[in-house]
Amino acid sequence: MYLVDYHLHSSNSFDSNATIESVCEAAIENKINEICFTEHFSVKEGIKSYGFLNLKKYSEEIRECREKYKDKLSIKVGIEVCEPHENEEELREAIEYIPFDFILGSVHNFDYNVGLNTYMSKNTKEESYSRYFKEVNKVCTSPYIDVVAHLDLMKRYAFNTHGNYDFNEYVDMIKEVLTNIIKSGKGIEVNTSTLRSVVNETMPSVDILKLYHELGGTIITVGSDAHKSEDVGAGIRESIEVLKNIGFKNIYRFENRKPIAIEI
Repeated sequence: MYLVDYHLHSSNSFDSNATIESVCEAAIENKINEICFTEHFSVKEGIKSYGFLNLKKYSEEIRECREKYKDKLSIKVGIEVCEPHENEEELREAIEYIPFDFILGSVHNFDYNVGLNTYMSKNTKEESYSRYFKEVNKVCTSPYIDVVAHLDLMKRYAFNTHGNYDFNEYVDMIKEVLTNIIKSGKGIEVNTSTLRSVVNETMPSVDILKLYHELGGTIITVGSDAHKSEDVGAGIRESIEVLKNIGFKNIYRFENRKPIAIEI
């Protein structure tokens, strides 16, 4: 089948040293047909991603690799916007005329610039997870995103201290988030990065994926969230099998911010 990896970072993100070329080479080696770079982007001063992405340099590197690998790999250009529900006007002005193929929306901070790790270390398990899902619910209707990234990300930070969350304790909040995503015509991703950690499950969990399907959700992407080339494509095939077993018929790729179904 046509394999895609729709969450990738390169040295155009503050937390990666991988070159765009090395990511492309890894994708080809792993028999991935299409990739989308989703570099961290923010218009909020005071957080690490603010001002880091040089869009001119990014665009030029994408253009060069598209030419170099045109017969081997489809390369899409995207960003991962941190807290798109904050500073919405500044975000609109920053991206309005840039032809991105795909935009992820994520929550990495509360109260403008309080990181999840910091918040979690000062609050209880219940407070941490509840606050996180409340913030995600603000993200999911943003007109400036297409898909909500790693929908239960808090578990990555809370796992060693508070442990994973009980799906049944938060199911009402999660259901509200998923319902709003579906109503807004957005999607969710299967992020495989936590398969490579002590969490040892995808973000979101299989329980959330099942609920999304039960609620009628269809738009879903799959991404490794690789920050180094050796992780490109990791867990993609396995996650597609999980989605098939749940009952999903398609995963999605994007072009000019429009979802395109891929039969699985």
